[in-house]
Amino acid sequence: MTTPQINTKPKINTKEDTKFRVLRLLEENPDLTQREIANRLGISLGGVNYCLRALIDKGLVKIQNFQGSDNKLGYAYFLTPKGIYEKSVLAAGFLKRKMDEYEALKKEIEALEKEVKKSKE
Repeated sequence: MTTPQINTKPKINTKEDTKFRVLRLLEENPDLTQREIANRLGISLGGVNYCLRALIDKGLVKIQNFQGSDNKLGYAYFLTPKGIYEKSVLAAGFLKRKMDEYEALKKEIEALEKEVKKSKE
């Protein structure tokens, strides 16, 4: 007896997902350091730096340096109006990918439950 094959391989778009996650995190916490962003998102510090530079170059994020701050890393990252719009566009794609992954996993779980039930008979 062959097991039906279910395509559960998620459609991965890591670059877009990373941009979305960084924008989302910065909107909620503009004063995070790059190291804190990397830790929260589980990506490398270099990856965060690269992503932030790209977001800044595209005009999606602006950086503000608090020179009078006691903290030598006194920077804040703010989403520009363009960045807020881009985040909403990325959110729609992110949500669609996650819903597709959810549906695929649901199908796989159903198939496994049937398989386990048959093996107990």
